[in-house]
Amino acid sequence: MYNILTAFVFSILLSGCMGLTPDTDIKPSQKAFEEEDAIIMIALRAEQVKEYNASSSMFQTLYEKSSKKEYLYRSLQNALLAKNYDNVIEKIDDETDGSFDDMHLVRIKILALINANRLEEAKSIAIMLVERSQEADDYILVSNIYVKLSKYDTALKYLESAYTKDYNEKILDKISVILYVNLDRKKDAIAHLETHAKVHGCSKIICNRLLSIYSNENNIEALLRVYLKLYEIDKTQQIAKKIVQIYGYTKDYLKLISFLEKNGTDDQLLLQMYLQVKNYKKAAPLAKKLYDETAEISYLGQSAIFEYEAAEDKSDAKMHKSVIDKLKNVILIDPKALYLNYLGYLLIDHSIDIKAGMGYIDMALKEQPNSAYYLDSKAWGYYKLGQCKKAYKLIKKVIKMDGGDEKEVQDHYKIIKKCTKKGKN
Repeated sequence: MYNILTAFVFSILLSGCMGLTPDTDIKPSQKAFEEEDAIIMIALRAEQVKEYNASSSMFQTLYEKSSKKEYLYRSLQNALLAKNYDNVIEKIDDETDGSFDDMHLVRIKILALINANRLEEAKSIAIMLVERSQEADDYILVSNIYVKLSKYDTALKYLESAYTKDYNEKILDKISVILYVNLDRKKDAIAHLETHAKVHGCSKIICNRLLSIYSNENNIEALLRVYLKLYEIDKTQQIAKKIVQIYGYTKDYLKLISFLEKNGTDDQLLLQMYLQVKNYKKAAPLAKKLYDETAEISYLGQSAIFEYEAAEDKSDAKMHKSVIDKLKNVILIDPKALYLNYLGYLLIDHSIDIKAGMGYIDMALKEQPNSAYYLDSKAWGYYKLGQCKKAYKLIKKVIKMDGGDEKEVQDHYKIIKKCTKKGKN
């Protein structure tokens, strides 16, 4: 297809552009000839589908007809992608005659020489280039050549001398790779990066390199420290997730809670952590917030339970009403045994409506008839109704079940047993 397009483009040039002389004063934003935009679109499309030879040829023609250097650069870059390395070198030599006036062309030539495995030639030109430009990328280019030549110490010297000029983090990153990978000087690599981070800050480049090293070293404590630094400058969910995972792995729940509270990255996990440390006072409003945001009824149920558990005064009538109202709304939509039992027990224990409470307990027991906790609630209801014999018969069964050794169950057993000794029904 692109052979046809290439022929089409050249037919346009021959028919529409014969006799045109490039205007060296044309600005990059100005059209040099009528068909320029159309050919650009075709050249870019050829590049997109990896027809690099066709694209290179079109951009070369665009350069010849317009004298716009950006077309020449694009042509040569596509020729590199097409692996026409000798052709790239020849074109640049014709264009520059060996001068360094256009450093971009020199860099492309060096890349072509490296890919053609003409490393000594590439090295000589790269050294001359870096002496003129003093740019970080050119120092890295020289070091890459020395690395390919397995001359790691020389590669390192070039980078270290450049780094001391302006503490360029890209250069330091390359230094750390050579130290860690090529020279096996792992401690030196870490020391260089950590010192830079302390003095100049832990940028994305430096932090990510440290993360790569500490991950390889399986240094969990250092990983966490660096992730926390990186999160200060790049507050993404991905980084937050890593921090949460490490806190979870180390079981440092208090610090995990502090992180989640400060950054608001995962309220659902924060709610779980509040439960882990039994902080019901904070869990209750957070569960209500999640309910307001999601309309998920289970959060309203949790909010009600946590509100009661967090209350310092368990006999507070206002709190009772709030919790009861929420639970009644919950069981209309989601009549789970958990909510039914909690509502029933609250009504029974505080003598608010014992008979209604027993009704809710019976509903819970229909779902889970062998639950020690729900049977204990029913036994407590019988006791509250003054039916001590029924209560005692049931509580004796409960204490032999899983969960029967719970403090609350044992307390109920003692009270109910004492009640039967007084001769009550």
